[in-house]
Amino acid sequence: MGIAELLERVAGSGQFGVWLGRLDGVPVFEHEAERTHYSASTMKLPVAMAMMAKVAAGELALDQPVTVHNDFASAAGGRFGVNPAEDEAPATWAKLGEQVPLGWLATEMITRSSNLATDLVLEQVGVDAANQVLAKSAIGSGSVIQRGIDDRAAQAAGISNLMSPAGLAGVLVAVGNQVDGQYVRDLLAGNQWNGEIPALLPPGTRVEHKNGWDTRIRHDGGIVRPDDADPFVVVVCTTSDLPDADAQKLIAEIALEAWNHRHALETVR
Repeated sequence: MGIAELLERVAGSGQFGVWLGRLDGVPVFEHEAERTHYSASTMKLPVAMAMMAKVAAGELALDQPVTVHNDFASAAGGRFGVNPAEDEAPATWAKLGEQVPLGWLATEMITRSSNLATDLVLEQVGVDAANQVLAKSAIGSGSVIQRGIDDRAAQAAGISNLMSPAGLAGVLVAVGNQVDGQYVRDLLAGNQWNGEIPALLPPGTRVEHKNGWDTRIRHDGGIVRPDDADPFVVVVCTTSDLPDADAQKLIAEIALEAWNHRHALETVR
């Protein structure tokens, strides 16, 4: 079953976008790839890249101490905090009031998708720097980072984080081609939430990916590195009425279809 047929099966139940290509940034299959979705946790990848750019520039250091707190400036004015009930990464919360290295927070942000760690890293990096990374690397336009996770006042004011499949693909292509990008690539490969792109691939396949989820939202984008073929980038964004498990399965099946065509990716249909 081709990717187009998989998408036809869910037509009418929401918005689905796909970008598939190699690390040269040239797509071999696209479906609604320019349409933006609420980014959910996919925005954490540009935040990590912005952090590393500042580390390279000497403005930040991975071993610098950061005090763990839950009080942040809202993009709409005022202050906000992360809702612990919606954060599935408890390790950062166990460190409240303590100092931890910035690199430790980055690991929690990417490998466990910690919302609290994300806002702490973003506070160090700055929204503008994270958004600049996205704007410079995105394939296409429309993807944007404007606020931290759980900034409800900003959300109510229409200040949101948006990501398209093409936008996330561009960020993955950038990190995949950066000579000094190994740190971020290793973080992505250490992702502990593997119910989408990696789920149906052969065990042990290296997948450098960042996913995101929320109500009606399931996304995943990653670099898949087969042992017997060139690496490829696959991104699937879904905003739909599908049960969450079905959305995950759809992403996994699309990734498997790409895998099955890895020797001749251009033949994907």
